[in-house]
Amino acid sequence: MMMPSIFGENLFDNFMEDFAFPSFPSFPDIDRTLYGKRAGNLMKTDVKETDAGYVVDMDLPGFKKEEIRMQLDNGYLTVSASKGLDKESGEGNYVRRERYAGSMSRSFYVGDHVTEADIHPKYENGILTFNLPRKEQKAVEEKKRYIAIEG
Repeated sequence: MMMPSIFGENLFDNFMEDFAFPSFPSFPDIDRTLYGKRAGNLMKTDVKETDAGYVVDMDLPGFKKEEIRMQLDNGYLTVSASKGLDKESGEGNYVRRERYAGSMSRSFYVGDHVTEADIHPKYENGILTFNLPRKEQKAVEEKKRYIAIEG
């Protein structure tokens, strides 16, 4: 459904702005004071299955390649990005600030079979793309084993 945009991005943008939601310690990834009400729109990820494995595309608009880190630890791949706003000198006060500063991260379980050499990340036009190999299935050896019946 299309929403009228005469009052900003959405008619209901500021509907419950004054209502304070409690903080949820189980979701420490998102610092809402830094990213505001659009925090859920950051780090959107698409995972596509291919014959060789998986292709992951992650939106990281506005970040530089140097501000993005990837870490593989115990089968978990963590992608984190952090940035700060430039301190602008000059006179005047901001009427509205919508740019964000801070850090965010997202973790995925990729398995113990994945190594750093298997992941080939590429960052272009605000999209981080990397491949994850599929775990190779070991062939099950079929042996006929007979069980002795007592009695």
